[in-house]
Amino acid sequence: MKLGARGRIGAAIVGVLLVVMTASAHATVQVRLTAHRIVKDAKGAETFQVAEQIKPGEFVEYRAVYHNDGDSGVAKLLATVPIPAGTEFVAGTASPSGAMASLDGKTYAPMPLKRTVRLSDGREVIREVPASEYRFLRWSLGNLGSHKEQVVRTRVRVTSLSAGSAGER
Repeated sequence: MKLGARGRIGAAIVGVLLVVMTASAHATVQVRLTAHRIVKDAKGAETFQVAEQIKPGEFVEYRAVYHNDGDSGVAKLLATVPIPAGTEFVAGTASPSGAMASLDGKTYAPMPLKRTVRLSDGREVIREVPASEYRFLRWSLGNLGSHKEQVVRTRVRVTSLSAGSAGER
């Protein structure tokens, strides 16, 4: 899959990143999202490359940098990063800690997500939702001071390059 303009996997999530509530009309938060392909060398050390082309099975790290270039602080800053179709969230990679997850982009809960499942004998049990089903992550970043920045990051594994997947939304 080639990434770049026209809605490819890295660009697929740019327009859906954040909900910002400002403490003042003079605060402006800019967001810069980058996608980096994770490559391991012969010794197992990770390096990052701009994710221009990816294949199923490869890993991508999304980094969203929130920068307040306004003259006043921002309160109640929420950062939301969607997990594009054709990828799956890699559990334990959301940073900073404390991210919440969602299956639908509307309801968020602490990870790991759980749901009630009815067994064949009629009993109901609580089970963890596989991280591969997560579609959104959200961080409550709290306050972001004037001319300060905060970074959120997470990793996904590319699962599919079929039409309608990550780059085709």
